[in-house]
Parts: sequence; C-alpha cells; structure tokens
Amino acid sequence: MPYSQTRPFAGQLRIDLTALASNYNLVQRHIGPHCEAAAAVKSDAYGIGIERAAPALQQAGCKSFFVATLQEGMQLRDILPDDNIRIYVLNGLQPDAEEILDFHSLTPVLNSLQELENWASYAKRTRPYLKCILHIDTGMARLGLPHDELDFIQNRAGAFSKILDIEYIMSHFACADENGHPLNKKQAERFQYAADSFVFSKKSLANSSGIFRNTNWHHDMVRPGMCLYGLNPTPETDNPMQPVISLSVPVLQRRTLPKGESVGYGASWIADKQCELATVQLGYADGFNRSATNAAKLFWQGYACPIVGRVSMDLTVISLENVPPELRPNQGDMIEVLGPHQNADDLALDMGTIGYEVLTNLGRRYARTYKS
Repeated sequence: MPYSQTRPFAGQLRIDLTALASNYNLVQRHIGPHCEAAAAVKSDAYGIGIERAAPALQQAGCKSFFVATLQEGMQLRDILPDDNIRIYVLNGLQPDAEEILDFHSLTPVLNSLQELENWASYAKRTRPYLKCILHIDTGMARLGLPHDELDFIQNRAGAFSKILDIEYIMSHFACADENGHPLNKKQAERFQYAADSFVFSKKSLANSSGIFRNTNWHHDMVRPGMCLYGLNPTPETDNPMQPVISLSVPVLQRRTLPKGESVGYGASWIADKQCELATVQLGYADGFNRSATNAAKLFWQGYACPIVGRVSMDLTVISLENVPPELRPNQGDMIEVLGPHQNADDLALDMGTIGYEVLTNLGRRYARTYKS
C-alpha cells in the first residue's frame, strides 16, 4: 500500500455532526416546547463548515438560522432553499440591499431607526408586512437601537406594525458567560421594558450562556451559537455539551537539542538541559494562534507536550520530555491539538483568548472529515 494511504500528510480535522445535532436537541429540551431554538451559523458555522453544519441542524429540527452578513445569508439560502427555513441577517439592512434580501427570502435584523424606516419604505413600494426583527441595545453598545431612538419608535409602534411584520424584538447579553454579573439582570429588565411596547411581536434575548442561566430569559426564541459547537456556555461548571471537533497534526521530525541551544524565531526558548523535541505541521497559517508560543500544549497518547519556541507560519515545536522514551512519537504520528485531552476552551485558556477564536480560525489546510 502506498505510504500516502497509510500515513496522513495533513492535519486531520474531524467534525462530529451527530454531536452537533445532539447539542441542538439538548438546547431544545432545556427550553421546552413553547420556545424555539434557532441556530447561529455565522462565520462558516463557527469554523466547522456551514455546508455540512446547516443541513445537520435542519435535520435535527432547526427551522431558524442567524448569520452575520448578507453574503452569508445568500450562501445559506443556496444550501437551504426550503421556504420554510427562516434566515435572519444580524448585521442589519445595508444601503440599497432591500431587493437582494427580498429576492433571497432573507429577513434583516434592523439595528437603527434609519434601517427601520428604509425597510418600511421598501415595504410600501412592494408589499406590506415584510418580515423583520427589531434589535434593541440594552447594554452591549455595539448594534441595536439606542435608548433615544427606542423612545421615538415606541410611540410609533402601532404605525410600523401596519406596514411591517416585526416578528421579534431581540437583544443580546454582554456578560451572560459570567454567572451573576449585575449587567445580566439589568439587560433583562431593559429588554422587557422595550419589548412591552410591541404587543404583536415575539421576544428573543438569550444566547448560549443566557439559555443556561435563567429560564425567564428564554421568552419565545433563543439563539444558541457557541454551545452547539461544543464550547462551554457555563465556564464555571462542567460542560453540558458534547465535543464536536477533534484535530490532530503530523510529526515531521524528532530531534535532540543540546543544553543551551534555542528553538525558533527570536530564540525565545532556550533548553536548560539536553531534551528531545518534535516539530509538527501546525502554524498560524493553519489558524493556530501565535499566542500559543511557550504557553500552550499538545498531547501524545495522553501526555502533555508543551510548545517551545515561537509558533511560526507552518511549524510548531513541542517538548517530549513528559513522554516516556519508549512511547515517544515518530515521523508521521499524529499529535492531538483538540480532542479527548484538550478542548477548544482549554486551548484558548492557555492562549489567552476564547474558544470562539480557536474555532473560527480553523484553517483550510486540514483534511476535513465529517461524521454523521
């Protein structure tokens, strides 16, 4: 058998679509039958591949999806052409995008008074009761109607309701991943006050963490994202979600480094004794953050292998000192980056970032396989 069929030459990224569907079903069971679980699939379904993730979520029962951009919405509509599937564009109504949204059956999340007026104007020219979501800023100060615009729109809620179908009033938590953060309660109260003026609209507030914090925040729809892909929505407790991805990369070379010699660009790590190292095919061109330099670790057969020296574009060096000599890997053996001994949240902690960034940075040079 040719060597290429017995030894992988690229990093192996395995994505478990069964686990993805199970995570969606766990959320739906948690919120109960009177609340809908939508799915956030922005940024290529958090890096795992929207072409495979979205149909798997649809088969699990998901009928509503949130993307960030118009381009993502158009891509998703090509993947899920079913008219019963609702696709919402979080970044709002861009100038002169009304016809494109309408043509592709995409629903904008309106983030300002100007966007609301533009969508209403388009509805008057075409047909009444075009669907939309109205986003209220309750403390994120990012997108959404600020307080002064909200007061104005609340006084005209009835008029807009005669032109548009404002399906949902929504907002977004800033600190739901921090249990007991005072802003969570404040945002929930502000949201309730804002939504009360729109008696014909449903409500949506909770993100992944918000779903598991307080059942009063579920309202009519929740919008899980990170938890669907295996990240922990409640960082202070055990992760209730199943892992969705695993990643392993091949060893390219093993070497013995004498005491006093350095590794990598900038000579940022110097051996304090003779040691054995392995160079693996992994770098920042693969989306592996350079902040892992001298901080994170990979795993071989359960043994932690610290990264030594700077992460470079295509290569990373690990120490094998924790691995018994008789068990150390050889060229072509696959080293665990993400898997049973380290998930994306664990790796992110060592990198000084968050699991979202680990997932959304997953590179295109890996050989991807999907389990379904």
